[in-house]
Amino acid sequence: QVQLVESGGGLVQPGGSLRLSCAASGSIFSIISMAWYRQAPGEPRGLVATITSGGTTTYGDSVKGRFTISRDNAKNTMYLQMNSLQPEDTAVYYCYARTLDDLSWGQGTQVTVSS
Repeated sequence: QVQLVESGGGLVQPGGSLRLSCAASGSIFSIISMAWYRQAPGEPRGLVATITSGGTTTYGDSVKGRFTISRDNAKNTMYLQMNSLQPEDTAVYYCYARTLDDLSWGQGTQVTVSS
């Protein structure tokens, strides 16, 4: 099983930047892909970005060109660099990992974009 812990959320002004981190532990050798999801109040949880074990990335339409997903295998950590943040990016951001027979979620980190 994989355990995930997010960090890096906070309050930022519109146009600002934040970098989220997701530290993985446990059966990390079995991870096929990882992703960031987000959930705003009253909304369903939605996909932000994904990265495979081979480094292939995909992004949701609303964050393309502004967010960058990456991973440091030596540190067992995944990142989400968020630039040009807007109020509509306000949400709880969740880290996700998928293995062949399991999936894991982190506890979430709050990102608030407000002036």
